[in-house]
Amino acid sequence: MKALALDCAVSRIVVAAKNDDKICSVIYDIGMKQSETIVPAIDYVLSKTELNKNELDYMAITSGPGSFTGLRLGISALKAIELAFGTPVYGLSSLNVYGFSFQGLGMPVLSAIDARKERIYASITENGNTVMEDADYPSAEVAAKINGLEYKKIILAGPDNAVVTELLKKNGIKCEIVSTVFQPNTTEAMFAIAESMKEKGIQPMQDYDGPVYLRESEAEIVARADGRLK
Repeated sequence: MKALALDCAVSRIVVAAKNDDKICSVIYDIGMKQSETIVPAIDYVLSKTELNKNELDYMAITSGPGSFTGLRLGISALKAIELAFGTPVYGLSSLNVYGFSFQGLGMPVLSAIDARKERIYASITENGNTVMEDADYPSAEVAAKINGLEYKKIILAGPDNAVVTELLKKNGIKCEIVSTVFQPNTTEAMFAIAESMKEKGIQPMQDYDGPVYLRESEAEIVARADGRLK
């Protein structure tokens, strides 16, 4: 398979290309500089795997939740390629991607992103089953959910583990948090999930599909408060 994948859900972005058994992946952990990084990074990984954009079988993108700006930029970049060459784009749950490498270890997995204001974008999976759906939760609700499940240990996966751990402990989580200090490259997860979707006949993103924010923007919150948005 020949593919391109982007993870732009948080400030640490991953850009990867796959040409059968050749894979090139780059990680940029340089802050919020996606707009000046994405296009040159795409060109770089394609050149290293000896691929042209018109040869791609599919593309994959973390479509949310995550950074409003990063998600928009990443999806826009891939949809431009889709428009030019008709290459399908598969939108992947950011939380699913971050927790993918830790499935099958015999422990439940909490995938989480700091959503600010003591809230967490989170999901919980156990033995391959979803226990808590992707959503924007108050950190107290996540801690209460885990306590209610009476876990002894839970793996915490994601880019904001220090912040999330502090929030959960502040809200009285009782089980041991196995925090993954080293965050794995999400390249293999993105390719594996997208190819599974492709094999199962799951539809790629449509023209009208966009980022999955799970929360209103500040502008939408203000507009709803003053009656301009119903």
